[in-house]
Amino acid sequence: MAPARLVVLISGSGSNLQAIIDACNSGEINANIAAVISNKADAYGLERAKQAGIATAVLSHKDFDSREAYDAQLMNVIDSFVPNLVVLAGFMRILTPNLVQKFKGKMLNIHPSLLPKYQGLNTHQRAIDAKDDIHGVSVHFVTEELDGGPVILQAKVPVLANDTADTLAKRVHAQEHIIYPLVVKWFSEQRLTMEADYAVLDKKQLPAHGAHYPE
Repeated sequence: MAPARLVVLISGSGSNLQAIIDACNSGEINANIAAVISNKADAYGLERAKQAGIATAVLSHKDFDSREAYDAQLMNVIDSFVPNLVVLAGFMRILTPNLVQKFKGKMLNIHPSLLPKYQGLNTHQRAIDAKDDIHGVSVHFVTEELDGGPVILQAKVPVLANDTADTLAKRVHAQEHIIYPLVVKWFSEQRLTMEADYAVLDKKQLPAHGAHYPE
């Protein structure tokens, strides 16, 4: 099976990008990262990509006067690298329907909550404020609903009595770096697809909350 071609979109430090780079380099994932694209020129993830010999591109949203214009150009840049899969790894942009439709079933996102809980921002503080015992992270296919696409895999972490948003985030990040490469691996092995509004792994429909890691 030919290696999958990935394009990774980032806005920040790129720690999930690094986890995926490492898994590709070790042979755990049968894929090559064709490019890393950022909307911010100072994103440290671009440096991670350069150190790994991966092509980079910067497309600043500040250079465009509408979300639609930005996404139209972003679509062109992504397309130029001919990816099988687009991986959102801390890409802090709400995507337009045209872009989402273009890569439907071929775009993944990671979100720091147990979806459908806490869509949007500040998820760790919201979990603490709600006095949740359990928090976590979800990998899902991207649809037009923000953080609303079919969930593929979740990992849970305990919320401790003395947790701050920062300490809880660190625990969640550790799980992110395990489950995101795993889902990319499944996709690159052609074991994972999106059918209608649910995810399918090894020809079995996953439950609405996805699978859980570890099983």
